[in-house]
Amino acid sequence: MEVTLGPKGVFEKGNVGVIKWRAAIGGVVNSLLTQPARNQKIPKLPMVAELLRKALEWQELLNNGSGTTQAKIASREGFSRPRVTQIMDLLNLPSDIQKYILSMPETIRKPVVTERSLRPIIKLGDPAEQLAAFKSLSASE
Repeated sequence: MEVTLGPKGVFEKGNVGVIKWRAAIGGVVNSLLTQPARNQKIPKLPMVAELLRKALEWQELLNNGSGTTQAKIASREGFSRPRVTQIMDLLNLPSDIQKYILSMPETIRKPVVTERSLRPIIKLGDPAEQLAAFKSLSASE
């Protein structure tokens, strides 16, 4: 659907233009845009959970023998090569921590457990030490 606004139907600031809207065939287009109020925050999945999901997906791509490399993933996803490595490092966490991260609920506030806060824990290497450090981090939530 395309609506052209001329002199009798101009935008708020007096601009003239065209509004394009896609609708399914036989669908109804509502002229009222449904957007949340400006100060209303929408709950979102924590970024660390999204990054871990990406890392799991990338690991599958790398393991299936399709010739994909971290450099190809970086260019496809719009990340730098070192950033892809940082995200892939989340896979070095014990499975208990990964399960916790993947089960984190949507939230409005920034969670205590972030990818950046997990970096020192990843460097520990020993799963028992990682779990202990993670418990102390998540206890501050």
